[in-house]
Amino acid sequence: QVRLVESGGASLQAGGSLNLTCLASEFTFRGYGEGWYRQIPGKEREAVVTIGLPGKIKFAESTEGRFIMSRDNGDKTLTLQMNNLQPEDSGMYYCAAGCNAYTGSWCTRYQYWGQGTQVIVSA
Repeated sequence: QVRLVESGGASLQAGGSLNLTCLASEFTFRGYGEGWYRQIPGKEREAVVTIGLPGKIKFAESTEGRFIMSRDNGDKTLTLQMNNLQPEDSGMYYCAAGCNAYTGSWCTRYQYWGQGTQVIVSA
């Protein structure tokens, strides 16, 4: 059974950095159809950084230049490196993978989601 488990969330002050990790079991990240999402209470989940087809990368406007996504550990880990964090970056962060529906280059349905890891950035 495929599982995605995020870790690395924390509380920190603005300007700091965090690395979030998504560890997959029974699955290997492929370099497309996967990404990181963020949700805050009362709002819809939004894409932070996603990889579509064929390996196109899209960042949320607020994160470009500060966030980096990579695959590590023999493609069993999806890492989100977050730098110069700001209060608006706070939220529950989820990794998603195993896209099985695309509109153009971009995923519209993931098979697998993690349970999330909380990031709180204070001013």
